[in-house]
Amino acid sequence: MRKHTITAFWEEIPDDADDLVLVRGGFRVYLCLCGTQLRDRTAAELHAAETGQCTTCLGSTSEDILPGYSQRCTSCAGTGRRRTQLQWQLAYAEAEVMIGVDTVKTVIDPLTGPFRLSEVADAVREALDLPVGRLPVGPRVRDILRGMEAAGELVMVSAPDELLRGTAVVLYRDPLWEKISG
Repeated sequence: MRKHTITAFWEEIPDDADDLVLVRGGFRVYLCLCGTQLRDRTAAELHAAETGQCTTCLGSTSEDILPGYSQRCTSCAGTGRRRTQLQWQLAYAEAEVMIGVDTVKTVIDPLTGPFRLSEVADAVREALDLPVGRLPVGPRVRDILRGMEAAGELVMVSAPDELLRGTAVVLYRDPLWEKISG
């Protein structure tokens, strides 16, 4: 059995740059452990899908968010496998159906001060009587809260936990939001 894990390499701009993809001033080259050279991200994702690897982390189990910063792959729970990725995507789709904006609004309506993402996610899980680990409640609630923030209903009041690239790219682990009165 051949091993398949695709690795992305940053390269200097070569003279024959026609078959590579320019990404933020450098080129990214993809190479699989089986020896297959892949010309771009699309080809790498296709090869990963054909060989049962996660199409987000390409089988490596970690996502490169920025050069020098990576995290455990959230799409496949750090397994590197396509099956786990598809299960997570199906669970998230089910969470989208079960956890609506109205459910989150009902949970945060009685709150008077700032509230954490984890507190709202736990309250939603309890309100819907969902067992822990059944659905990705936290990511779904986070997306709803971000949508409410974009609509001007909430404001994020927590400082970033990490500055990954100055103030342009920041990381929040358990952010605080507050309702906008008015």
